[in-house]
Amino acid sequence: MTNTIAWLILLVVLVLIEFITLGLTTVWFAGGALAAFVVSIFIDNLILELVVFVIVSLLLLFFTRPIVIKHFNPKRVRTNYEELIGKEAVVTASIDNLSSTGLVRVNGQEWSARSADGAPIEKDTLVTIKDISGVKLIVSVKKEDA
Repeated sequence: MTNTIAWLILLVVLVLIEFITLGLTTVWFAGGALAAFVVSIFIDNLILELVVFVIVSLLLLFFTRPIVIKHFNPKRVRTNYEELIGKEAVVTASIDNLSSTGLVRVNGQEWSARSADGAPIEKDTLVTIKDISGVKLIVSVKKEDA
């Protein structure tokens, strides 16, 4: 009976922590505590209860957390810098990775830029933004449509 009360207290504490933090971390262990609580009602064996707690917690953590995280905020808006990837830009100062120079203009803003393949890119060349590294755009020369 002592184990049953302990599992119930642990369950309540874990649920309260989850409500306070909303970090989707302790809820999985609360599920494990609930399973261990149910087992402790019928079988008074601390080792079995601990095994159930660990197994259920890990199963919930590894199999349901990715699904919940994916659907928790499906309307996530990408930040401004993420929206730049794939856009076209114009080189305003020649890009040379070796000398760490280069600027591009995109959406009316100038950004430091580096060449994706390391090759120099001349001023006024149309480029495509491939990635972002820190505060530098990683670009490649835009391919002409055939």
